Amino acid sequence: MNSKETIHDFLSQRKLAIVGLSRGGKKFGNMIYKELSAKGYTLYPVHPEAETIDGVRCYPNLAALPEAVGGVIVCVPPGQTENVVREAAGAGIRRVWMQQGAESAAAIQFCAENGISAVHGECVMMFAEKVAFPHSLHRWVWKLLGKLPQ
Repeated sequence: MNSKETIHDFLSQRKLAIVGLSRGGKKFGNMIYKELSAKGYTLYPVHPEAETIDGVRCYPNLAALPEAVGGVIVCVPPGQTENVVREAAGAGIRRVWMQQGAESAAAIQFCAENGISAVHGECVMMFAEKVAFPHSLHRWVWKLLGKLPQ
């Protein structure tokens, strides 16, 4: 279960890695990259095959990042997420945000068993301030329905 505290702790990290950008620029990971960069976050895209995406340097894996990051946002299919959280653990990254739809039971369990703070099943865009439309509307609806983390 996610808590406000876990979400706030993750988002208070201003240097993050992001796994799941596409070379075509049409995936949700690309939107997250653009939005969080505009909000002042330093983001390091990780892509195993692309050297750059939209002119931004990518890193082949989390171990290749040029400096330590406070967490990693995961925007890949659930079948790949467990590998990403294992790689995060190996790179010393202790915070993971499994974007809504990227989470898997195995990845969540791995994080719990290895002391990794994990947010899962939530959209990072609903919580990274200042929340813009349509994410602000989504957050308002979830609040109305009592679905926001406590």
